[in-house]
Amino acid sequence: MSTTPARRALAPDLARGAMLLAIACAHAPLFVLAVDHGPALAHDAALAVHQLFVGNHARPLFAFLLGYALVQMLDRRTARGADPVEVRRSLRRRGWWLVVFGAVHTLLVPIDILAVYGIVSVLVVGLLRARNTTLLVVGALLLVPGTLSVGYGMWLPMSQGLTPFDAGNVGMGTGDPLGLLLQRIQAWPFALVFASVSVVPPVVFGMWAARHRILDEPERHRAFLIRTAVLTTAVSAVGALPAILVLTGAWDAPGTAALWTAALAQPFTGYFGAMGMAALVALVAIRVARGPGRMTAAVIALGRRSLTFYLVQTPVFIALFHPWGLGLYDDVGLAGSFGVAALVWLGSLVAADLMERRGHRGPAETLLRRLTARGARPAGAGGAPSGGPAEPGGTGASPGGATRDDAEGSSPGGPAETGGTGASQGGRTRSGETGSSPGA
Repeated sequence: MSTTPARRALAPDLARGAMLLAIACAHAPLFVLAVDHGPALAHDAALAVHQLFVGNHARPLFAFLLGYALVQMLDRRTARGADPVEVRRSLRRRGWWLVVFGAVHTLLVPIDILAVYGIVSVLVVGLLRARNTTLLVVGALLLVPGTLSVGYGMWLPMSQGLTPFDAGNVGMGTGDPLGLLLQRIQAWPFALVFASVSVVPPVVFGMWAARHRILDEPERHRAFLIRTAVLTTAVSAVGALPAILVLTGAWDAPGTAALWTAALAQPFTGYFGAMGMAALVALVAIRVARGPGRMTAAVIALGRRSLTFYLVQTPVFIALFHPWGLGLYDDVGLAGSFGVAALVWLGSLVAADLMERRGHRGPAETLLRRLTARGARPAGAGGAPSGGPAEPGGTGASPGGATRDDAEGSSPGGPAETGGTGASQGGRTRSGETGSSPGA
């Protein structure tokens, strides 16, 4: 009996393409010498936007999409007759290759998220066999160490009268390049541990969402998505307010308790804000499915190649901000860096749209897929045919992607992963449930 291939879901690609703008806005200020350069009003407005929608929002959203994609890839391949054990082995292999990508990226600039998503992918693959209730419990429990990990990173500079941008500055000065490289190598393992702890919760929640096909069938889950978007966005806004007041100086001389409240509330509620953003994109995807416009189609094309364009952002920012490039590092502040980030994102949109029209996949997605496929067992060796070991191409924060059969996805972390249709053609999830509602 033949089946008609399921249509590729729009929401994951749309989310990844849009969130590359958030990733650009998160990274661009780290190349700036003084984020308070420029008009104070513009700086404070940009800082509020960053705390509300960018900082500790973009990365969890890509992590959510990564978890969503892991379930998609497993269900899609097993639906074609692949051995589940071999599929999970392939996903782990893909995760290790993301670590390699991330290690190379870190040598250039220490703002990578690919290695983090790779490590987390390897660690959570075992949860693909867990029950839905287990996923929710594990995700909720992991919010505690995740929040503490990020919160401490915010509290430390704030307690010293600095901003998180100062602490995360990538050093656009004229220091010894070899010395900077050695510092990055030494700090990388510790940064990898803390960052991995912070992204596991949204990955697990993304796996739960994929079980229910939330992003694949947004029309069916419209009411749930509306409630989620409203509630989580409100929670996120309230949680970001203390940090905004402290960082803008509106909260004069906050005490230790106030600083800890601000540092912990923003990342904790940011997890909810990220999932609210995913819900908003899914609602937009309902309308887009009726016929995407030129701009929306370009964003989707960018999402399908998000690993490639996530990596492209780094050399472009270096060329724009570094003293031996255009030297913008001491010419703009936070608001100005947002403008640069927006221009880089718009350039990526144009390039991705052109690649889509000419039928070109993202080169980073293609390389990741080929490297992952190299270690796959031949069909018939120790199990059912794998149905093709093609790997997703994006990541996720960054970046992930879809298999070739799944219509070449992408995402940094994820950059985030395939935008296929999650469960098997029959609509059954990995847990054996038939596209159950979120309330199940």
